[in-house]
Amino acid sequence: MDISKTIAELKQRPDFTENVGMILVHNGVVRNWSRQDHSQVSSLQTEVDFQLIDLLRQEYLKKPGIYEIIIETESGTYQPGDDLLFILVAGDLRENIKPVLSELLDRVKAEAISKKEVTA
Repeated sequence: MDISKTIAELKQRPDFTENVGMILVHNGVVRNWSRQDHSQVSSLQTEVDFQLIDLLRQEYLKKPGIYEIIIETESGTYQPGDDLLFILVAGDLRENIKPVLSELLDRVKAEAISKKEVTA
């Protein structure tokens, strides 16, 4: 995902300015160390449940003030420093958008993406 391009396209929608006062973006990147024991990670393998991601997206789009949610990720093998997950939440007010991004991110990571670290 090209974040700048995605945001520019979103801003072209005719109803954008009537509905959006904030866009928050999460850009998840593969760490070179394990959360569990800080051992060095040489790669990360992921499996994504795209159907569940779509269901979660639809659920959170119904929250007050949310205009659009874009989620991009892929199953595969990644190296440290690679982009792993993009979530963009656009809406009216930060009080509505911040909790949606936080909750949605936690649920996507916990429920829809399985990861296996390959350590050195």
